[in-house]
Amino acid sequence: MRVSLALLLPALLLAGCGDSPWGELRPDPSPVAEAEPAGPALRLAVRGRASYARLVQEMGERRLWRTPSLQVVETEGGRVVATAGFGEMLVATRFDGPDPLSDPAALLGAPVIARRMVDLSRADRTPEGMRFGVPVECRLQARQVPEDGALLVEEHCRAEGAGRFTNRFTVAAGTGAVTQAWQWIGPDAPMLEVEFLPPAALRPKPGQG
Repeated sequence: MRVSLALLLPALLLAGCGDSPWGELRPDPSPVAEAEPAGPALRLAVRGRASYARLVQEMGERRLWRTPSLQVVETEGGRVVATAGFGEMLVATRFDGPDPLSDPAALLGAPVIARRMVDLSRADRTPEGMRFGVPVECRLQARQVPEDGALLVEEHCRAEGAGRFTNRFTVAAGTGAVTQAWQWIGPDAPMLEVEFLPPAALRPKPGQG
């Protein structure tokens, strides 16, 4: 039985804030100049405000990332499957079959229907703010970007009791890796923008690329 790294989110948050209880965790609202991490990292943006998230745990395709303000995201491949430290949390994601995003090229000219279940919770984790097993049905399709050959995957979804939304993923030509994502993380949370950053040695210098 595979244990989701999402189970480690509370511990990772607490590890970054001493003895602070979960209910008292709040992102730091003050602007802080962050140095770009040297290793693998994510650039997360919510409503235009960005922060770097460093890699703190890895298990196969599943990875945990944490920002200095104690926002944590779990990714599987190029998809965010769990979050913590936001006003609303995506606690877990369970697909009915493989995630079509794992083979983006197969979505060219052949839209695919995918179903998954998600668990949601407010940050205070009160019982009335928790929803488990929320069905989400999506239609994924891809098109190629003529300028650089990258793929743009659009995922049009409907979540039971939570309305409709569209996720977008940019996939690098050749590697098939997701480089950018614009993703739903809950009905009462803003869309999360994610940029997957390579180690500093592989990043273009200012003025290049």
